[in-house]
Amino acid sequence: MREWLKGLDEAERRAIGKDLLRAQWRWPVGMPLCRPIGSGLWEIRTDLPTKRTARVLLCLYREHLVALHGFIKKTRATPDEDLAMARKRQKELER
Repeated sequence: MREWLKGLDEAERRAIGKDLLRAQWRWPVGMPLCRPIGSGLWEIRTDLPTKRTARVLLCLYREHLVALHGFIKKTRATPDEDLAMARKRQKELER
């Protein structure tokens, strides 16, 4: 997750950080910022200043929001491999 963020330009990182902060401050948050995607996973939806769309998948763990995986959205549906990565990291937390 951290490496993905570091690979984005500063304006994109700032936009994602702002949305994560909004979610953390006002949790639980609904649409259009955040939506549940099942099994305890949530999706933060960020429109980037570069006209791209980012998604950060997170879960609630011990009363903390934990960012599990982030990606640039390229299709309407969330790619299966991105969901699988987030679910794998979620399971690792719960061990």
